Amino acid sequence: MENQQIKNGQETQTLSADENEEVVAIAALLKTMSHPIRLKILCLLQDNEMTVGDIQSEVKTTNANVSQHLSILRNHGIIIYRKDANFIYNRIADNRILKLIQTMHDLFCSRH
Repeated sequence: MENQQIKNGQETQTLSADENEEVVAIAALLKTMSHPIRLKILCLLQDNEMTVGDIQSEVKTTNANVSQHLSILRNHGIIIYRKDANFIYNRIADNRILKLIQTMHDLFCSRH
């Protein structure tokens, strides 16, 4: 159900309870992704899965710091991992996140 209001002569919409919950969830997701190191990690993971060591060498921080950020991303369902022998490979969990990262890259990182 959509709720409408008239404000200053213009029609505006207020969100239903379900839509408000979606907005809150999306805001939390974006807040989690917005840390510079986590955003770098997600940019790295858009093309392939990587180990902590692979990520650490690209991000130029400690393994402990990378592991902490990976844990935050995992806890929010943004990335998942698989074990192969002694290695843990990380990747983006949801194609919507992948599309979001690719779109942000195209809009803000590409040289025109």
